[in-house]
Amino acid sequence: MPADQVPLPSSLLERLSMLGVDIPRVLRDAQIPPSRITPRARVTTREFFAFWRAVEQSRPGPELGLRLGSEALPHQLDIASLTALHAPNFGEALRKLARYKRLACPEELVLEITDREARLRFHWVLSVDEHPPALLVDATFASVIALSRRGMGKPARVRRLELTRRRTGAALLTRYFGCEIHFDAPIDVLVLDQSALAEPFLTHNEDLLAVLLPGLETALDELDVAPTLVDDVKAVIRRRMNGERPGVEWVAEEVRMSTRTLQRRLGEAGTSYQALLDEVRREAARRLLADTDLNTGEVAFLLGFEELNSFTRAFHAWEGTTPGRWRASVDHQAGQHLRNGLSVDSTRRIPTRRAAHSPAVLPLSRSPSPE
Repeated sequence: MPADQVPLPSSLLERLSMLGVDIPRVLRDAQIPPSRITPRARVTTREFFAFWRAVEQSRPGPELGLRLGSEALPHQLDIASLTALHAPNFGEALRKLARYKRLACPEELVLEITDREARLRFHWVLSVDEHPPALLVDATFASVIALSRRGMGKPARVRRLELTRRRTGAALLTRYFGCEIHFDAPIDVLVLDQSALAEPFLTHNEDLLAVLLPGLETALDELDVAPTLVDDVKAVIRRRMNGERPGVEWVAEEVRMSTRTLQRRLGEAGTSYQALLDEVRREAARRLLADTDLNTGEVAFLLGFEELNSFTRAFHAWEGTTPGRWRASVDHQAGQHLRNGLSVDSTRRIPTRRAAHSPAVLPLSRSPSPE
């Protein structure tokens, strides 16, 4: 597994401060000691999310995430973004961004191609009990559009934005991305025209890439990010879970082994396909009930249950209560914390590995290893 270290550089804090964010208060609310903040400071994924939720609670304005993602100067780009900027086209830029982003933090970028659409999503590998804060999601997607604008001389056309959050800030997001916004989605996805991937980059610099890439490839070779079979199976289940139950045959095909071999090796790892399916469904159910306004029937459909009663029975076995009562309890806790002036982060310890869509997938960061 990758190291749980995410950059929180002083340059980011300076940018936030210039935009009106009270940094000492944010660090205090996120429980990050100021003594840890250095030019190359690193925090855990949970601390990173707590930081961004504290920024959200400071009420800096709904446009903050968009500004952070779109207004970064060239010298403020990380090495992955800088490498992507000098790629020959937008598609290759995204592949380089995905490949080398792993050197900075435990985050994966995945591109799904279907019906002439390019569906882009970011996955925080070690986020087992929290969903990325909306502010961070906005900044990430805005940075992708900024990359296309710098490279192509024009922004990539966005077809739509699918967001897991409840409906909020729709007008601002529509103006910025120039597309329709779908809320209460299973995962956060930026949907582009597939044709945009072939757009050439005016900033292409093969000589610079020849200097940068050998060192980056060496660093990747030294990085221990090899996934286990269990990790791969759960990742496939998430991608396939979109209104249907992912069959073990599909999963076996994607991890490049026979169904019998897959079941045997999972048994050797102390688990089973059904146990992993239940784990992913449970995590996704908790996240969807807590963070979206989807009704229980819609959640059951997205998780691949044929009947609402089947989902209700499964959820009761997982949590000891019904989906409706569990959601009401979480919403009540969140309301209490808001009334007491505390961060909502403490009420959002929700195991989630985000369900994902099932179209043809181009995993930009890695692929399952052959048997």
